[in-house]
Amino acid sequence: MAPSKKSPKVKAKGKSGTKTAVKKVAKKQKVAAVTAGRSTVNKKAAPAAPTAAVASVPRIKGMPQSLRGMKDTLPLEQKFWRRVKSVAEALAQAYGFECIDTPILEMTSLFVRSAGTQTDVIEKEMFSFIDRGGDNVTLRPEGTAPVVRAYVNHGMVNLPQPVKLYYIGPMFRYERPQQGRYRQHHQFGVEVFGDDNPILDAEVALLAYLFYKELGISSIVRINSLGCNECRPTYREELINYFRPKRSQLCDDCKRRLSKNPLRLLDCKEEGCAALKDEAPQLVDSLDDSCKEHLMRVLEYLDDLQVPYVLDPHLVRGFDYYTRTVFELIPEDGDNKTASLGGGGRYDNLVEQLGGRPTPACGFGIGLERAILQMKAQEIDPPDDSIPDVFVAQLGDSARRKAFALFEELRDAGLRIAGNFTKNSLKAQLEIANRLGAKYTVILGQQEVIDETILIRDMESGMQEIVDYKKAVSDLKKKIVKS
Repeated sequence: MAPSKKSPKVKAKGKSGTKTAVKKVAKKQKVAAVTAGRSTVNKKAAPAAPTAAVASVPRIKGMPQSLRGMKDTLPLEQKFWRRVKSVAEALAQAYGFECIDTPILEMTSLFVRSAGTQTDVIEKEMFSFIDRGGDNVTLRPEGTAPVVRAYVNHGMVNLPQPVKLYYIGPMFRYERPQQGRYRQHHQFGVEVFGDDNPILDAEVALLAYLFYKELGISSIVRINSLGCNECRPTYREELINYFRPKRSQLCDDCKRRLSKNPLRLLDCKEEGCAALKDEAPQLVDSLDDSCKEHLMRVLEYLDDLQVPYVLDPHLVRGFDYYTRTVFELIPEDGDNKTASLGGGGRYDNLVEQLGGRPTPACGFGIGLERAILQMKAQEIDPPDDSIPDVFVAQLGDSARRKAFALFEELRDAGLRIAGNFTKNSLKAQLEIANRLGAKYTVILGQQEVIDETILIRDMESGMQEIVDYKKAVSDLKKKIVKS
């Protein structure tokens, strides 16, 4: 057997060499910990905070920086992303939705035809350019229009209806970056095609509500009806008549939109315009009997499902394709109860508008960055499933080879494993295990290879035991289950 390399700081001699070495390392760590006023041996260390190290690095002249409004997601943040994505996928699949992925790059005309030329997204916020083939293309600003295109392109109208789809992916809008609003953001959305039953409106609102509930966030649904092509023209004229005498108080965008698309005025966030809408006519008063009945049934279903809601007669959405039901989620607690956590509604004309046959549809979109921001505001800390169950440490070449094989055996058994096979110092390896928050560390040295044993160390209590190598996997699995 080839002689093993010895750590320059820890001598592992005799049958209990590794165990003695561990005790020496633990003692040194404990002394250092007392000096620092904390214990690194008998308590699990919190996972390292890589963001702190990155934040302390000054800008290097000439080094490219991330674009304004584009954000790196560092390792410390990943537990939040794993949580929101897993909740989204589990809920969507539980309600019979299937996953769809569409390209991030689409023809610009897709969004112009769907969202409406008078919307902020089309006028100000799209990343559009002419590609090398001469096509006008756009980084998708939202997820509904691409999914509708895919529904039409792939003949999904011929499938049993309703077709229920969900997606999670990046969207792009050129807007002023601020808290919870980025030029690249990620959206969880669902779309239902082929049925105009109001129970589906209630279902998608329920799903959005449950998404936040699963995250531990209380929310309320704001809901309204925008009517249909038959009853909306009457309301449009009422809005024009209301705002026209107040035109001088409107912002420049609203002055321009007043005659062409007056519903956009209800979505304006400018302080002066927002104040005027409080006394504006309410769309519910202009609904025809069919639209009133549809709205009432949606509200009844929400009552049955125990989804908290408020009827907001001035609520509109940022895209022109919505018909009948529109809704948004707002925080139930906190100072800013007007902050939108996501929203959606019905768009019965959009499929036909984009070249398909008439097909009723509804859905929603939720910004995941805003969901994570809300989690942090409420101090909701998701479990970090990246924390290893076991850290594999080794001393010497022969032990390293054996440890590598054990690493794979433990991973195949379904345990979360970590290790560092480039370190020769046991002290350095135990420090890494502590920093990662590992529950147990298995240690192999020269003597353990000869005896075909391993040393298992409980990183919280500091207790150690020698176990037969063949029983290592089963013993560790039992310990993990108990912990």
